[in-house]
Amino acid sequence: MDVRQYADLFLTESREHLTAFNQLLLEWERDPAATTSVGGIFRAVHTIKGMAATMGYAPVADLAHRVENLLDGVRRNERAANAAMLDLLFRAADALERAISESVAGGDPAPGVAALLAELDREAAGGGGTAGPPRSQRPSEPVILPGTGPGKGRGVVVVLKADAVLKGARAVLVLRRAEQLGAVSAVAPAPVAFESDSFDGSFSFRLDAGASDAAVVAALTSVGDVDRVEVVQEVAEKDKAAAGVEALRSRHIRVDLRRLDQLMNQIGELVVARGRLAAIAARFAEPDLHDVSARIASLAGALQTEIVAARMVPVWQVFDRFPRMVRDLAHQMGKQIAFRVEGKEIELDRAILDEIADPLMHMLRNAVDHGIEPTEERVARGKPAVGQVVLAAVRERSTVAIRLSDDGRGISRDKVLGRARQMGLVEADVAALSDEDLFRIISRAGFSTAEKVTDVSGRGVGIDVVTNAMRSLGGSMDVRSEDGKGTTFTLRLPATLAIVRALMVRVGDELYAMPLTHVAETFRAKPGDAQRIQGKEAVLLRGQLVPLVRLRTLLGAAAPSVPYRSEPVIVLELGDRRTGVVVDALVGQQEIVVKSFDSPRGALPVFSGATILGDGVPALILDAGGLV
Repeated sequence: MDVRQYADLFLTESREHLTAFNQLLLEWERDPAATTSVGGIFRAVHTIKGMAATMGYAPVADLAHRVENLLDGVRRNERAANAAMLDLLFRAADALERAISESVAGGDPAPGVAALLAELDREAAGGGGTAGPPRSQRPSEPVILPGTGPGKGRGVVVVLKADAVLKGARAVLVLRRAEQLGAVSAVAPAPVAFESDSFDGSFSFRLDAGASDAAVVAALTSVGDVDRVEVVQEVAEKDKAAAGVEALRSRHIRVDLRRLDQLMNQIGELVVARGRLAAIAARFAEPDLHDVSARIASLAGALQTEIVAARMVPVWQVFDRFPRMVRDLAHQMGKQIAFRVEGKEIELDRAILDEIADPLMHMLRNAVDHGIEPTEERVARGKPAVGQVVLAAVRERSTVAIRLSDDGRGISRDKVLGRARQMGLVEADVAALSDEDLFRIISRAGFSTAEKVTDVSGRGVGIDVVTNAMRSLGGSMDVRSEDGKGTTFTLRLPATLAIVRALMVRVGDELYAMPLTHVAETFRAKPGDAQRIQGKEAVLLRGQLVPLVRLRTLLGAAAPSVPYRSEPVIVLELGDRRTGVVVDALVGQQEIVVKSFDSPRGALPVFSGATILGDGVPALILDAGGLV
């Protein structure tokens, strides 16, 4: 069996173990005396080495083996960890990541690996360990396995560990080991099934060998990642063994993300067709048509729910890559930073999670560079020497809020105001900036208060990238900063992206969709309810002053020929900010399929996408962040 078909799976599994490697290294660096991290790192590296040897990726297996040698000395208390060793292990983790990618791509090892191997050997030898390549770098050529016809011997059931990686390749190794003991036949499921994503690591076969049952169990278990081996004496027990295998099958399989994307696209089209069918059924007094329409609507809704649930993943799959980045940046800048991640179990649509990875990276780089002060400056201000950076995810009603906060110097409003005056972004007589004004200015492309450009920041690229990403995802962002105490950025995102529930509104002859994610309530305002305060309209709602935005005026639509007796107002709520959007009419609620939308240059930033309604008419989706 050609193990190259497992290359993508090897890449995915290896990256997960590399993430664990980096996380445990960070924990070990914070507490060098701890030994629990060493064991976890050793297991992660050992697993990578085993997988690489199975796949025939000798450079990866060799590098992992050298790291094992170094860690083994620490595990046996032959030496203690120090800063130099930890830096070496961080570089080894980076080299492992490169070697894995190069091996899967079929490329040659990157230059400099030989020097790193020698350095690992010298460090391991200094602790009394021995270094050298593993005894077996590459598995022997695959053998042709016997068919599944009847044969002699005992029945053997093998169950691999639930967390075993590359189960198909591991099963082949077990069968090779069994053939060293005797003749193998009647493999079930057939060896070709080992290549399937649904193979869970449970299989059975007949073994005609003179070895004892205990010897067979010991030999097959020694292959590794084997949970248990059962030997069935009676040939007639084959069916019973197969039934046992079936009962132990895992209910989880790996699915290519592209298939889920295609399913989501198809269910989006189905939602549009469902709306069209409902509109047609409403025009005819046909009970059967109404029944069929209702049934299809119910089935489509259930299917949509299941597909959306299948796409949800915990945020740690992106968050876990950041601690290492923050650590490296802090070391590069000579700062002491404690980075903490909270709410890692919160789930988001995979498409959204992938899109926010780069924006979060920009924000973290800004926090490390601009936010946290150098140690001497913090101590002089009476702060702890170690700066705190926290990345947290929490649920807020139907949205997920991601907060990035630091206890650094905060955003200097005087600096921002001075730079904004130079760029003509504010009037010369403006004396202070509110949080909203502050965010509006720093999120402009090219805006930066950095006195010099570094390889980390200073080019005015960062917050505007995050703002644009939030708008494209139908989310919002705000900032709260206090000079000398720190800054908090909050990103609010819908839990899923492709299909959302929206409030349909009318302005003039056009329909617009307002996602319900940020809609707090609606009410009708009568003439005279609105009042002007500092040149802006506002209305008093239950004792709270809510500023108003007239969508008709904002979009440049003509005034109605006859004034309305009352006007619908949609109250949008983003964090602690509330704004009332005045429209001509509320049409109703419906689920819409979000389509990407590139607004023309110079257009108002109040649209986040477009959708196709049930009657085939397109409608623009309003962006709550651009309206508030």
